[in-house]
Formats: sequence, C-alpha cells, structure tokens
Amino acid sequence: MMRQTKDYAKYLQRLLLVAVVLAFLFPFFWMLLASFKTQQQIMSTQNVLVFSPTFQNYADVFEQYDFLKFIMNSFIIAVGSTLLSLVLGLPAAYSIARYHQNKLGLTILVARIVPGITFLIPWYILFTKLHLVDSYTSMILSHMLVGLPYIVWIMVPYFENIPIELEESARVDGCTIQEAFFRIVLPISGPGIITASIFSFVFSWNNFMFSLVLSGDKTKTLPIAVYSFLSYSEINWGGLMAAAVVITLPVLILALLSQKYIINGLTAGAVKG
Repeated sequence: MMRQTKDYAKYLQRLLLVAVVLAFLFPFFWMLLASFKTQQQIMSTQNVLVFSPTFQNYADVFEQYDFLKFIMNSFIIAVGSTLLSLVLGLPAAYSIARYHQNKLGLTILVARIVPGITFLIPWYILFTKLHLVDSYTSMILSHMLVGLPYIVWIMVPYFENIPIELEESARVDGCTIQEAFFRIVLPISGPGIITASIFSFVFSWNNFMFSLVLSGDKTKTLPIAVYSFLSYSEINWGGLMAAAVVITLPVLILALLSQKYIINGLTAGAVKG
C-alpha cells in the first residue's frame, strides 16, 4: 500500500513538472511560430499550427532594421559590464566572506534592493555633465549597478564554503594573501564565477530601463530596438516576434550550454561544510 502511494506521488510529481514546463515553454513556442508567419496569419484564428512558413520577418530584422548592429552593442555592453563587475566583485566577495565585513555586504545588498529607477535620474544628470550619454562607458557603468551585486552575493557563500586551510597552506609556502587568492581560491571557484557571470550577462542583455534613457543611435541595444516594430497605427507582429527570437535565442543557448556549471555553482555555495 505504501509502495503504491509512493508511485502515485511520483507520477503526480512528474505530471506537475510536465505541466509547469509546458506552461513556461508555450509562450516561446507561440513566439517561434509567429516569427514564421505573415501579419495576416498571425491575426487569424484559423489554422494556427498549419501554415506556409516565411523567412521574410527575419530578413526584415537584419536588413531593414539593422539588428546586427544592435546585437553587437548588446554584446559589447553585456561583456564589458560583466568583466568589470568580476574585477570589482570577486575581491569584494572574498573580503566579505573571509573578514566578515557585514556592513559592506549590507551596503551592496541595499544597492541591489533599491529599484534601479531610483538611480536613473542621477545617472542621467551625471553622464550628461560628463558628455557620456549614448556611450559604451555610461551603459556599462549603469548595467554594473545590478550586475555587480549579483556577482558579490553569489560568490560570498561560495568563498565561505572553501576551506581556509587551503589558503593557510599557501601562506606557509610563501604566498601572500593576494597570491593565495589568485592561485588557490579563484581556480577552484570556477563554477561559482561562471554562474555569477551568466546572471550578470543575462541581466545586461535584457536590460531595458537604463538603455531607454542612456542609449542613443550609437549604443542602442536589442530591447530598445524592438520599439522599431511598434507604431501609432499598427504593430508589426511578425517582425516583433522574429526580433524577440533573436533576443532570446543567444541567452537560451548560453543557459543550455552552461546549465551544469550553474547548478554546481549555486549548490556549492548553498551548503557550508
């Protein structure tokens, strides 16, 4: 009887898992289908799954709207903000973890909790005075506002979980604190660093608010470029769906390729030995 109950619970768990997965995948599936349809096919409620696919929407995205430029802008800004956040965030996280600098950690946490729009006007005024609006510098620094706290708060528990005896052994062998950090701690923190980097990259890639105010023709990113398909009288649904696929696909591929590292990075820092 107990075995049957466990089997039923297992089947129910699998059924709920399938239902949740389908609920999350359906919007992406619909978006993918719509990207291969004409405007008339998208608006029609007949033959939703049966239609003659067209690649014109993707051709318009790259030829008429020059999305390759926006992809490069988003990539440069996302990689730049992630790298700078790692340069600043990894030593900060190590310092918080090893020297129990709780006030510094709380300050970084508050910067993450406060809504980003709170910093938007000060950022705009500052970058306007410095003539940095519509520059990669302003975009990278503004995206670091969230990317940096992400990296710090993912890496703090990860560093805390690394036995301090490893660093003490390195110190006995003549390493300084900095050398022990770079030679011992960072090499064995790969999964955590990859996880933090992916979260930071995805945030920057999808960011809309900072890009809306601080970017221009030179640094326009993918989320802002989607506005090109919206007009007062009509919405180009086919082009919009194709553009959404272009935005989503790189992040989806990145997540699928690095899911092992993400799981290892999150679970390694979740349990302290």
